[in-house]
Amino acid sequence: MTNVPELFGAMVFNQKVMKDRLPKETFKALKRTLDDGEPLQLDVANVVAHAMKEWAIAKGATHFAHWFQPLTGITAEKHDSFINPQDDGTVIMSFSGKELVKGEPDASSFPSGGHRATFEARGYTVWDPTSYPFVKEHTLCIPTSFCSYTGEALDKKTPLLRSMEALDTQTKRILKLFGKNVKHVATTVGPEQEYFIVDHDLWLQRKDIRMTGRTLFGAKPSKGQEMDDQYFAALNPRIVKYMEDLNETLWKYGILSKTEHNEVAPAQHEMAPIFSTTNLSVDQNQLTMEVMKKVAKRHGLECLLHEKPFAGVNGSGKHNNWSMSTNEGENLLEPGNTPESNAQFLLFLTAILKSVDENQDLLRISVASAGNDHRLGANEAPPAIISVYLGDELYKVLEAIKDGKPYSPDKAEKMTIGVSVLPPIPKDSTDRNRTSPFAFTGNKFEFRSCGSSLSIAGPNTTLDAIVAYTLKSFADELEKAGDFESALNALIEREVKAHWRIVFNGNGYDDAWKAEAHRRGLLELKTTPDAVARYLDEKNIKLFTELGVYTKDEMEAHYETKLEKYAQVLNIEVQTMLEMISKDILPAAYKYIQAVSKTVIDLKSVVPGAKAASGTALLSKLDALTDSLAAKADELASKHLAAKGAGNVMQVARAYVDSVIPAMTEVRAVADEIEPLLGEEYKPYPSYEDLLYRV
Repeated sequence: MTNVPELFGAMVFNQKVMKDRLPKETFKALKRTLDDGEPLQLDVANVVAHAMKEWAIAKGATHFAHWFQPLTGITAEKHDSFINPQDDGTVIMSFSGKELVKGEPDASSFPSGGHRATFEARGYTVWDPTSYPFVKEHTLCIPTSFCSYTGEALDKKTPLLRSMEALDTQTKRILKLFGKNVKHVATTVGPEQEYFIVDHDLWLQRKDIRMTGRTLFGAKPSKGQEMDDQYFAALNPRIVKYMEDLNETLWKYGILSKTEHNEVAPAQHEMAPIFSTTNLSVDQNQLTMEVMKKVAKRHGLECLLHEKPFAGVNGSGKHNNWSMSTNEGENLLEPGNTPESNAQFLLFLTAILKSVDENQDLLRISVASAGNDHRLGANEAPPAIISVYLGDELYKVLEAIKDGKPYSPDKAEKMTIGVSVLPPIPKDSTDRNRTSPFAFTGNKFEFRSCGSSLSIAGPNTTLDAIVAYTLKSFADELEKAGDFESALNALIEREVKAHWRIVFNGNGYDDAWKAEAHRRGLLELKTTPDAVARYLDEKNIKLFTELGVYTKDEMEAHYETKLEKYAQVLNIEVQTMLEMISKDILPAAYKYIQAVSKTVIDLKSVVPGAKAASGTALLSKLDALTDSLAAKADELASKHLAAKGAGNVMQVARAYVDSVIPAMTEVRAVADEIEPLLGEEYKPYPSYEDLLYRV
């Protein structure tokens, strides 16, 4: 039996290891860097590097790597060994503070939105001491930021750290108004990770899943998820072994893997960790996705993280549970029942409502991708319209503030902010709304729109930044007030009224809500190009640049990169589709037509007067379908070619949305009609039934 406490964090150079291995003064100096943001001196870095190297070698490491998160959305690492040659032909194992703190990978081969070209390739990685190094296989991985030679952030970590710092600064200003001088405020995140597991041998036979992460073709099986018998069902023994191995591996890396279960769709599962500080949680989720795939391969399985790998059954999301806490352990989104806590909580709640309402576009952009466009609004995930769910209790409280009417928990009482009329709200006092993009769940908000393959750095950078920006405006106003309580009351009442439209507790899947949302003036940004088109709006540039989260140049680079990736994903999908049609689907159909034709001819020759009507009808249907598929494939190829030459990145992306994707849908419809007509031995690839039910 695994000794989990002993196993947990065994491969992580965490604070316990630091305290055990570093001299007391060095550890204190490093702690000041970790806790207070003091610069790390080179002499301290040298001592830390030596201790880190000795620990890593004891764990089997021979190399080190600066582990960073470029704009690809996945991690990157360049491995260097610890060996250094000596004059006598031998080597020693060494690792300096300079090597720990700074690296120099090629920046031109990563997406940069034009910031780096082949002739200007220099980029830097810089150690992020707030995230723990770890040993993965034979390599010491050091979490780092990644920037260009000219200083622009080329990664997802750097803006995240900036946004966390901005939120820390502005939140402390607000808390000071309530008489609290805290040292540090951080956001915390717990990302629930959904995924599919399929057999590796079947995966090898599906070119579409291997190339794109999802099935581009596939007729619906006779059974999908309509019986509701997969959710929380007993685990398949093979999945049990996979999950046991996954948990042990994650625990070694100090990842708080807590919950595991079957999800709604067949072959779909979920893993949920315990909350961590946002920066650490982002790093750990990136590592988690990598580990999920590697562990699956060890068990002859494949882990699919695409948002919509199978049509007709639920896709996969990543629910981003977000909150704010002080270094003293106070959760700022925990409703309280004292005068100070009530007013403070309501102010932060109001700030979040204002932030979400004014920045619906930025939140939608933060989760936009070609894969997630398939999922959002598909009656399995939140709609593309952003709204906030509060639950019954808080809804009534804010409604009373908005309307200036008595609040009636038990008896009618005028709502006065700062007076203890807000009842204690247990975490489970309200229902859960699985259709809400942004739902309050007791002491946190659950941002449910994130896609399963997405790096959560982007959504959390946006969340931290938009809330920091609102808190800054609140602090600017309240710090000037002569009567703080009166100013606070007026501010909360004003902002709740102004942003009430974003509050919705009902069914987000209902068509009536879509119509109501449009009447309220809420945005419905259905596709990635629809959303990204708003990214460089003046108000968004002002928000990010004033906080120092992004420069305008960095935002322009992100705009280009996001659209380029969208078009590249669709380009790969179209090319894979066309190849499968010409090499797999049509040849399989023609072979079956030949076999059925021979059967019909043989039957008529053996049985005089035989009509072979069923065979003839099948042949006629297959003939019409194959001709239609070939014609639609030619049309898709033509539209694809036109889209690639449509102009700038936005014009190309729009051409994919308006022309290519509808053509892809038509092609698939015909191919999926052919598939169930073919004999079992003529199938061009494993079916949905094989993939979803043969694990």
